[in-house]
Amino acid sequence: MLRHPSPMIRAVLLDLSGVVYDGDAAIPGAIEAIRRLHGEDLAIRFVSNTTRSPRAAIVRQLAALGIEVGDDELLTPARAAVEWLAREGCAPQLLVHPDLVPEFAGHMFGERKAVVVGDAAEAFTYAAMNAAFRQLIDGAEFLALAVNRTFKDADGGLSLDAGAFVAALEFAAGKQATVLGKPARDFFHAALAGLDCLPGQAVMVGDDAESDVAGALKAGIGSALLVRTGKYRAGDESRHAPHPSAVVDDLAAAVEWILCRRG
Repeated sequence: MLRHPSPMIRAVLLDLSGVVYDGDAAIPGAIEAIRRLHGEDLAIRFVSNTTRSPRAAIVRQLAALGIEVGDDELLTPARAAVEWLAREGCAPQLLVHPDLVPEFAGHMFGERKAVVVGDAAEAFTYAAMNAAFRQLIDGAEFLALAVNRTFKDADGGLSLDAGAFVAALEFAAGKQATVLGKPARDFFHAALAGLDCLPGQAVMVGDDAESDVAGALKAGIGSALLVRTGKYRAGDESRHAPHPSAVVDDLAAAVEWILCRRG
């Protein structure tokens, strides 16, 4: 059963990997779809849960595809983490991918420690996990950049994402992580900051039924569309509640859905 869309759509939140591009290549029709949204004067915010690539690399990748983004148009968990660390006066203890480490350079905001976990890939060794565990039981705060279960890897198959490792540390340390990326409510709302748009007037488009779609709807986003590209697998639309407002083939079809219901 489809959810009723918001009577007016003012902004569109777009996931990146699996929606706009796969690897280094744009998904067919995605760039033209984004141009259609710009042509209709709809605000666009890119909300990515990637925790392997630094922000500058994402901006360069989008530019290579012909998409220029302003500083306020791209929200990543690493950026949200730096803001959290500054606000709470904490120094990061990183368990992240080596490529992401520079995002935190120079951001030592106090004596309190906060373990920050992202998709560390091969850096998820026993020694690294155990060091994070010991910091947590010694009183460090616990930040999860994302808790996605899987991601679509370069070989086309699904691979473990950060969520499994966050869950292991939560189990061992008996401490719940503060999630900074999707599906956290504050992440979706931060994407709309500065826009003349209530959460119910925004649409989320993603390939992850749990973090992108159900997360957005739980956060009060008016509609959330699941695309059959990227990590999508048949039946995903029924695995997590709330269910998608609609399931569409790709971003081009999502934009068609949005413009038909814009109000």
